[in-house]
Amino acid sequence: MKPISLTRFLIQEQHAGHINADLRLLIEVVARACKTISNAVGKGALGSVLGEAGTPESASVNIQGEAQKKLDVLSNEILLEANEWGGHLAGLASEEMEHSHPIPNAYPKGNYLLLFDPLDGSSNIDVNISVGTIFSVLRCPDGITEPGDEHFLQPGTAQVCAGYTTYGPSTMLVLTVGRGTHAFTLDREQGSFMLTTRDLQIPVETKEFAINMSNQRHWEAPMQRYIADLLAGKDGPRGKDFNMRWVASMVADVHRILTRGGIFIYPLDAKMRDKGGKLRLMYEANPMSFLVEQAGGAASTGRGRMLDVVPTGLHQRVPVFIGSKNEVNAALRYHAEFDAGK
Repeated sequence: MKPISLTRFLIQEQHAGHINADLRLLIEVVARACKTISNAVGKGALGSVLGEAGTPESASVNIQGEAQKKLDVLSNEILLEANEWGGHLAGLASEEMEHSHPIPNAYPKGNYLLLFDPLDGSSNIDVNISVGTIFSVLRCPDGITEPGDEHFLQPGTAQVCAGYTTYGPSTMLVLTVGRGTHAFTLDREQGSFMLTTRDLQIPVETKEFAINMSNQRHWEAPMQRYIADLLAGKDGPRGKDFNMRWVASMVADVHRILTRGGIFIYPLDAKMRDKGGKLRLMYEANPMSFLVEQAGGAASTGRGRMLDVVPTGLHQRVPVFIGSKNEVNAALRYHAEFDAGK
């Protein structure tokens, strides 16, 4: 059967009563912005977008204290500009900005809040490895016309839409509106995202894990034990051999898991304990958890369901365990046993 376009897919969802017109148009605006980012990423050095933003004497640093790449800044600007004037949003929030961004009074306003990581995995840009954009949509609370940071602090269960775009050999948009997780591939000749996989399903069992092993010495005891048992292979307590995969781009690692299974872990460690973890709840963990759960997987902080976490800050960080359901549950058992003193 011939693939249908993202626009047609969204119109069908609207006609079925699963989304309204404003959410449909908002998703289309985000998708168009991602196509613009894809073009910039694809040009690489030809577009003069590689390297760090700022000057050699004064590098540009975001609110996270991380050096910004030129494409970080450009991607952020593209998403802001594209979404400000559409009339579907009350406010936006970006991983790259300290506070949320209200819609200027010159533009019409809508009833949704958009959060995004404009370019996930940007440390990979200069070496031509896949990067991506992650986004999440919430409803603006009733009666709020000028949303502040506090109005974005909703648990992941409140998301009405989440998705990411991965800029790799092909550009793909993976999306959920709460009725399964679906993959669209950018047809560069037509300029349209086309539905290529409906209802992605993550295998329940897996033999692959993704983790930054260079941090092993900083992990908690249950994490040390869990990974040691994976590495012991078929002769160890898990009874099977595992392969490790690590791209250092959450979008790329989670996309692999959505495609063929696995578990992605960024656990709590001694280096990040005072911050609560490495990855951001609102911009990374929540949207990815929504997508993974809608594809039959599981997502946790290691001590509880990710989507149930009540945010306390716009840039809150959390540990992340996400992927094939049985393997996530296995990792959680190690932590539960440790916490119980076993």
